[in-house]
Amino acid sequence: MWTYDKILEFPVKIKNPNPAMAKLIITQYGGPDGELAASLRYLSQRFSMITPQAIATLNDIGTEELAHLEIVGAIVNQLVKGASLEEIKKAGLDTYYVDHDRGIYPVSAAGVPFNAAYIQVKGDPIVDLTEDLAAEQKARATYEYLINMADDPDVIEPLKFLREREVVHFQRFGEALRIVQDHLQEPHLFMMPKPDFLK
Repeated sequence: MWTYDKILEFPVKIKNPNPAMAKLIITQYGGPDGELAASLRYLSQRFSMITPQAIATLNDIGTEELAHLEIVGAIVNQLVKGASLEEIKKAGLDTYYVDHDRGIYPVSAAGVPFNAAYIQVKGDPIVDLTEDLAAEQKARATYEYLINMADDPDVIEPLKFLREREVVHFQRFGEALRIVQDHLQEPHLFMMPKPDFLK
């Protein structure tokens, strides 16, 4: 179903290590409003959608969130890659280091491991799409907070790209919600069949 291009959707080329910033940014990898939760949420919700457009929107955005997960992982990796153990300790990343070295592990900025409770799937298309609108706004706000904390343009630029994509996703979910609402209000003489992958 997917084709994987072995390049990042947005280039990440960080020259200066900064484990303190890595400790914050990792929340968009494995935190409650991060890319892993978003991807799993959308790719799970698509199965209960009732219009082809909503299914396609959730599939497309859920897939793109995997690409964003890769970008966030690259940012964190590059921020800790050249850091000394002293810099890691000073940044408060020593407890993470003890468990994961410089590996990328899904946790929040507070160090809480990823939890499946972050994934909301209600099975009601209106409820799920409304949840998705809120999720995109929370992710956008988190990226804005991270940008406020950053001072390195090499870090800020990919964060700005990711923030902009959250705005686009919010708009796409709004369109999908309107289509689903219209669909529910129209009399239906026939139902469109679900795509094979959803049967």
